[in-house]
Amino acid sequence: MSKRPHFLLLGALSCATALIIPSIAMAQSALSDAQANGGSTVLETIVVQDANAIGPEKGVVASRTKAASKTDTPIIDAPAAVSVVTQDEIKNRSASDLQQVIAYTSGVTVDEYGSDNRYDFFRIRGFGAQGNGVYRDGLPSRNMSFTSARIEPYAYQRAEVLKGSTSTLYGLNAPGGLVNLVTKRPQDVAFGEVYTTLGEDHAEVGADFGGPIDDAGIWTYRLTTKGQNADVDSEYLPDDRRYVGLAIGFNPTDATSFTLLTNFNKREGNTGMSIPVGRGIDPRTYLGEPEWNDMDSIERNIGYEFSHDFGNGLTFRQNLRYGTLDMVYQQVYGTFTGVGAPAGSRIAYGVDGHIERFGVDNQLEYQASFGRFDSKTLLGTDFVRDNARESTKRGYALPLADYNNPVYVGTDGIFIRTITPSSLDQKSTGVYAQEELTLDDRWIFTFGGRYDHVDTLQYNGTRYFDATDEALTGRVGVTYKFNPNLSVYANYSESFQPVGANRTTYVGEVNPMEGTQYEIGAKYQPEGIDALFTASLFDLTQTNVAYSIGNGLFSQAGEVNVRGLELEGKVALTDQMNLTAAYTFWDAEITKDATAANVGKVPQLTPRHSASLWVDYTIPDIADAGDLTFGLGARFTGKRFADNPNTVPLASNIVFDAMAKYQINEKTDLQLNVTNLFDREYISQLSVFDNTAFYGNGREVKLTLRRTW
Repeated sequence: MSKRPHFLLLGALSCATALIIPSIAMAQSALSDAQANGGSTVLETIVVQDANAIGPEKGVVASRTKAASKTDTPIIDAPAAVSVVTQDEIKNRSASDLQQVIAYTSGVTVDEYGSDNRYDFFRIRGFGAQGNGVYRDGLPSRNMSFTSARIEPYAYQRAEVLKGSTSTLYGLNAPGGLVNLVTKRPQDVAFGEVYTTLGEDHAEVGADFGGPIDDAGIWTYRLTTKGQNADVDSEYLPDDRRYVGLAIGFNPTDATSFTLLTNFNKREGNTGMSIPVGRGIDPRTYLGEPEWNDMDSIERNIGYEFSHDFGNGLTFRQNLRYGTLDMVYQQVYGTFTGVGAPAGSRIAYGVDGHIERFGVDNQLEYQASFGRFDSKTLLGTDFVRDNARESTKRGYALPLADYNNPVYVGTDGIFIRTITPSSLDQKSTGVYAQEELTLDDRWIFTFGGRYDHVDTLQYNGTRYFDATDEALTGRVGVTYKFNPNLSVYANYSESFQPVGANRTTYVGEVNPMEGTQYEIGAKYQPEGIDALFTASLFDLTQTNVAYSIGNGLFSQAGEVNVRGLELEGKVALTDQMNLTAAYTFWDAEITKDATAANVGKVPQLTPRHSASLWVDYTIPDIADAGDLTFGLGARFTGKRFADNPNTVPLASNIVFDAMAKYQINEKTDLQLNVTNLFDREYISQLSVFDNTAFYGNGREVKLTLRRTW
């Protein structure tokens, strides 16, 4: 293993004194003392803030969502399946990427390419969502071909998984759903933390602090930083990170708020590696070229969230973000089959990419009551532009003499034959409306519609292509509340997803991929316990799916149907015990395909069953000192296929994770996390072209010392 230097703390951290808010328990104690002395006490007024849809929830159970309707809505009222991963969950499991953040969520599968950390590969309701399905603060963060940047979990205070077709609110999207991440925001009181994490070939430090800037609390701030030097399973697979996020809040009145959100995210990653199967090669052997192994990116974003309440139920909101992304990708892999190269040569492939993106979402919300009806009307328009440029390098590298003990050839043994420029400029404009109508606090009717217009200009190295796509999508939902704690719902929703502008490789008329979904479900939030239980049944179909018909040509004859069941429970069983459980059943089928033999088969990487369970238990006041917490989790992924013809099966696998945390004192704790506790070796994906496998991540042990104030 490499002996890379540990990363030093990003900067000197200012100490702050935490402001202690009087608790209800203290007030009750004062009242009891006064009564015992026969006196009377006037208690200080305590303001209890309701949970909101973007705030950092305490514990594992969230009660409100913004992703489901773009309005602050109780989860139990929303006519859709929503899962929220709280900040406490992210910390307890020491989640280091988006896949780990959502790994214990129903309706989601992750780890499709194992230790390959180029992208966050995941599926929602059987459909790949890593391309279009990642949102930050309600605005899209899409991949453009190869150019992409991974999410830094430490930057966010919650993740919301909205399942099902979402185009009525969010525009072009895959039919399975999306993940919306909420950036850490300034708070009204001073707070902070600093931590360091160590592991095998892993050194990490971070800080997160903020509070009011002025005495009146009109100005607030929050600074979040992280630095990491690490290797993933091999010394030639780095995962180095530098992150800085600054948020500044301005709240001149109770009616007006403005939050500036900026961040800088630099990653020096790797290209992953697949290993030939059945040749006795250690899965951790690196078969690429260390000097030509890069997945490096620098991302910069600046944006804001603005809100103004005009009174009488009328509120205007605007979310805006501008960002740039630069990426360098270089990889040697597989077997080169072109002429003019020595036998056994490997493929050399690289991409230099740049993205400039801008997004803005304007919303006007009006709330009113009419007799037995409460109305919440949302009107909005959004605009997103992604302008991407890439330069693709193709060539070959000399072969390795011995795959079991590789001697690398270096850059002198890598030969680039072609460099091809390309570009993609996509502008999407949407206009949408939604009505949430509540009758007698029991019936909630939701109606929504949206019009999208998408212009795409694409250059493939030889010529330009342009295309225009338009779509009308709708959504209808109804929720019935038996009481404030139990509801059932049903919905119908649609999705819309354009293909690229270069359509010369398509046979026949080219149309956007479209999705329709029917869903019913139930939600239960029992009184007297912090818990949320959800169940949903859905039938989801995507049409106009493109499939290869050979000779570099594609046909949109494809159709995929997924019917499924999702069960999820998040509950604080006691003050000391939390539980998160999820089960997913997918009955997925290719119902139409240009290759007749594929009809009736299961789409690739779509397991029939998946499940997860996480339990943590706290033993208070060990040896008259701090609390001791233990956590144990299990993630199960069922049998699936690596290809659509279903000729390459992938075995089911179960992976265990564990956590132990000791509270040294009120403000300091020591936490141990182990992922893949038993170091289980399993295959996440198998290439049908060259019989090589992507193996799942091996065991990782990390120890974190954290100080809060």
